[in-house]
Amino acid sequence: MELVPELPEVEALGAYLRERAVGHTVERFEVSSFSALKTFDPPPTAIAGLEITSAGRHGKFLDVGLGPDIHLVVHLARAGWLHYRDAFKSPAPLKPGSGPIAVRVRLDDGSGFDLTEAGTQKSLAVYLVRDPVEVPGVARLGPDALAVSRDEFAERIRLRNGQVKGVLVDQEVLAGIGNAYSDEILHTARISPFAMTQKLTEEQMTTLFEATRQVETDAVARSVGMKAAELKGEKRAGMRVHARTGLPCPVCGDTVREVSFADKSLQYCPTCQTGGKPLADRRLSKLIR
Repeated sequence: MELVPELPEVEALGAYLRERAVGHTVERFEVSSFSALKTFDPPPTAIAGLEITSAGRHGKFLDVGLGPDIHLVVHLARAGWLHYRDAFKSPAPLKPGSGPIAVRVRLDDGSGFDLTEAGTQKSLAVYLVRDPVEVPGVARLGPDALAVSRDEFAERIRLRNGQVKGVLVDQEVLAGIGNAYSDEILHTARISPFAMTQKLTEEQMTTLFEATRQVETDAVARSVGMKAAELKGEKRAGMRVHARTGLPCPVCGDTVREVSFADKSLQYCPTCQTGGKPLADRRLSKLIR
């Protein structure tokens, strides 16, 4: 199962670029997958010779500052990733359609990074903009999941009347939480993914807030400082229920269960989260009707 980059991994990628790339000058910006580059002004040629001045994130968007007023904003989506190279094997420019490599950024010391995407569903999105809010997804983001108070968290969650799992991953509600860490948060909080937000008690809301802070903060602490190539393995190793269907829950020993949807799934522990009752698998329910 592909583990999509979320808040902790993107935070760690930003930290890695701050350590390795900030202060260096872009020698060339090469585009192999023109479908990945979503903007045309400023053009890719405009950033050659610009210094990388910053690296951070907006929710799950990576933001690399270039020169005084240009930003390289990246949404890695389901199968995208950043690969940092100490040196490239060839000085030759990328050819269109160069395998999984969508964009290559070469720096003045011979190092740089590739933005890649595996698989056939191409969702990697790269933007060159003068202000990150020019990116539609960034403009729609709610407050960062790690930057809200308990009361603001509760207010944001109750903005949507729906199942808490879906509300947690809604980037307009809170920015940064995705499918994997929402499973971990709900398991830590001992709340069913199908619990309705309007029915959560004040105590449950406090527990959910604290679980969100704990899970995301712990994941950031584990991830920051690691090499980009090691982050996916660290994320997988840190999971307690997500992507662990059929394995024992590390808290109670019950079997971790799964609910499947069209293009994703969620995992949970019945004993810890649903009073011992398995949730209906929506995919199987449709087949039975």
